[in-house]
Amino acid sequence: MAEITYKVEKQIGVINDSGAWETQVNLISWNHAKPKYDIRKWNVETGKMSKGISLTEDEMLALRDLLNEYFDSEPESDEDEEEE
Repeated sequence: MAEITYKVEKQIGVINDSGAWETQVNLISWNHAKPKYDIRKWNVETGKMSKGISLTEDEMLALRDLLNEYFDSEPESDEDEEEE
């Protein structure tokens, strides 16, 4: 089996930090290909990674739009109504 290579082109941010493992969003070039947006857990102590998902820019924009639409259409929670 051929070795998979990667290069983190840009660290975008951390979604979740649970000790040694962080869920990160990065721009990664896999096997010297055009970089893709990548979401996965990384062990910050060892540099090991878990399974994740890589998305093209078009796929990432579609995901953003889908999430914006989903969260914009959610009814307000009871907590929000109590503050008024």
